[in-house]
Amino acid sequence: MKKNFMDVAKSWLEGDFDEATKQEVKAMMNGDPAVLEDAFYRNLEFGTGGLRGIMGAGTNRMNRYTVGMATQGLANYIKKNRQAHGTCICISHDNRNHSREFACITADVLSANGFDVYIFESLRPTPELSYAVRLKKAIAGVMVTASHNPKEYNGYKVFWSDGGQVTSPVDKEIVAEVNAIGSPSEVMFVPGGGAGRIHEMGEEVDSLYLKDILSLTLSPDSVARHNDIKLVYTPLHGTGVKLVPRALAALGFKNVYHVPEQDVNDGDFPTVKSPNPEEPSALKMAIAVAERNGADIVLATDPDADRVGIAVRDGKGEMVLLNGNQTASILTYYILTRWKELGKLDGRQYVVKTIVTTELLKAIASDFGVKTYDVLTGFKYIAEVVKKNEGHATFVCGGEESYGFNVGEFVRDKDAVISCSMIAEAAAWAADSGKTLYGLLMDIYAKYGYYREKMLSFTMKGKTGLERIASLMAGFRAEPLKSLGGVPVARVIDYTEPEKTGLPSSNVLQYVAEDGTVLTARPSGTEPKIKFYIGLAEKTEGLSMDETVMRADKRVAAMEKEIGDMVGM
Repeated sequence: MKKNFMDVAKSWLEGDFDEATKQEVKAMMNGDPAVLEDAFYRNLEFGTGGLRGIMGAGTNRMNRYTVGMATQGLANYIKKNRQAHGTCICISHDNRNHSREFACITADVLSANGFDVYIFESLRPTPELSYAVRLKKAIAGVMVTASHNPKEYNGYKVFWSDGGQVTSPVDKEIVAEVNAIGSPSEVMFVPGGGAGRIHEMGEEVDSLYLKDILSLTLSPDSVARHNDIKLVYTPLHGTGVKLVPRALAALGFKNVYHVPEQDVNDGDFPTVKSPNPEEPSALKMAIAVAERNGADIVLATDPDADRVGIAVRDGKGEMVLLNGNQTASILTYYILTRWKELGKLDGRQYVVKTIVTTELLKAIASDFGVKTYDVLTGFKYIAEVVKKNEGHATFVCGGEESYGFNVGEFVRDKDAVISCSMIAEAAAWAADSGKTLYGLLMDIYAKYGYYREKMLSFTMKGKTGLERIASLMAGFRAEPLKSLGGVPVARVIDYTEPEKTGLPSSNVLQYVAEDGTVLTARPSGTEPKIKFYIGLAEKTEGLSMDETVMRADKRVAAMEKEIGDMVGM
């Protein structure tokens, strides 16, 4: 154990910390030294999106003190930059353990710094926080959530006055202010004289938000004809339970089945290994409900209800999972088709996707004469494009492979409430032609080619894990790959070079093979992981769909092995 880490831990025993925290530090000192080191070897990083980490005592943990310091830094930044629009700050939180506590601490610190605060009276989805920021004309917003991370984690996302998460240069300037807070003693935890007021938000915002979601409807007649489609919905113990069922009912869908055990808001997520709709096991209970009731579609949202995973009936009537790329492709095709049929496409429309999201979205948009923007990973970059184009061009929709999608401009983040509504509506529209969502996807593949993607994620925890991830990325830069699955690499894109990419600097490497196959390497910004994204396309001419899929799977398997060998896992 390095002395300075131990000294920091001892300072928590001597400082003005609550007794429960001190007892937790003592327990770590008497236990595993590695646990103590990880809790105190650094300050929990306030990144460009905010905080995310394991809950507990320590400078590298999510707790009342690190949350307070982050909030004081945010307050200091806003006070120094009063040119920012807005007069208040909005706060929401998810169902995780301590989320309400952290949200209230955030409200108290901001109020003590003189800001009026609007906080939801109970848990609400991240996209509704984005909506509330715009509704209240707020300076900023804070969402307490760790999204889909395991139960040990919590987090803190900062939104700006446009309703999107903070981007450059504001993000880095806020980070600098947060890093300047040396200890919890600098935090104004208790509102005093001249403090701002704290107001509660609730049903009045819910109603307006749902009204705007209904305004996105493109096929009300189709819904009326097929409002008996059987849907299963699960919030995976999270915030979606508040609004997704209401949105589906308001659209007119009559047969929405629940998973009662998962409707319960519980930060321990007792029915799932991980509350992540990307994980097949997370949808297991909902699929069982679908089988019992003969339902056609399963919808599952993550704890803060900004992402959705779905399962649908395939050509044999069996439930199959769709990934985020497939769901985004279906929705983009459906929405652009309806916009065209309704005469809403006039050349000013655009869609946005991230650089690791399927190129099928671009192919679809191009077919409709709609421009596609490529942005870095993270929905905040999609929101940034919407902000820049506001008043000049119209954002239709945007998506990312990690199960995030949004439609319209009144929310500036991925929105699972909107996505669930649009998925159900698309299913009703497809039913007018005697098709299912799976059948619609097969039609899309037949028209544009079979696009196959795969994301590989390698977890490397703790200090040694971070060092290993950094070493891997340095190695990939020093010795670039020469081929992908046997196909020579045509070009390498290093996203730390904004002068070449036209995008903000990011620790991402992308290899493009001569046949268009893409491999992207990217350390996660929110988890101790390094991720690899494979993307390729197979033409369907002269082959059955099964043959095309088999060919693509074989190519992906070869690349998976190559990546595993490189990483050593």
